[in-house]
Amino acid sequence: MLPDPNLICHEATVTRERRSLLNGDNSIVLWFTGLSGSGKSTIAHAVEEQIYQLGGHSFVLDGDNVRHGLCSDLGFSDADRKENIRRIGETAVLMLESGIIVITAFINPFKEDREMVRNLIPHGDFIEIYCKASLETCEFRDLKGFYKLARAGKIKKYTGIDSPYEEPINNELTIDTDQLSIDESVKKVMKTLFELGITTKVY
Repeated sequence: MLPDPNLICHEATVTRERRSLLNGDNSIVLWFTGLSGSGKSTIAHAVEEQIYQLGGHSFVLDGDNVRHGLCSDLGFSDADRKENIRRIGETAVLMLESGIIVITAFINPFKEDREMVRNLIPHGDFIEIYCKASLETCEFRDLKGFYKLARAGKIKKYTGIDSPYEEPINNELTIDTDQLSIDESVKKVMKTLFELGITTKVY
């Protein structure tokens, strides 16, 4: 749906660049994607903690947390999943303008939806991070017990079981969470941020 032509955006005098300068880091969106149990949320929050320890400013938009508020009216049909990601993408754009490092952690299984978000965000400000873990590993972890319920037919359209997960191809960073520890994964993300000039602080 296109916005009403009578709506006119107000140009702020306090710009993203000025906010980033005040915060001490450049703003960017770190978009974690992967199967449930792949380590997305754990690594995303560990990265946020590290940024905080280094004096930076960031915020995590986590899948389950967002569905308790902003997206509490949505289910898990393909259409609802698409709308869920659209809302998160638009929220990430607003937070990017606030001058902070925006971190998201969502299964986000469909390539089309990930591309939609990428296209919302200015070029170079979107880092897609694929937390890569085999289905066997994720089922073994099964921290929330959802895979067991899905295998028993008690949860329908569960990603990886009876709903597909389309692996990223052109993502900026892949973390093999089958192989790497949380600390090693965080170091990989922080190294990327340092190399891109997002943060001047070394982990």
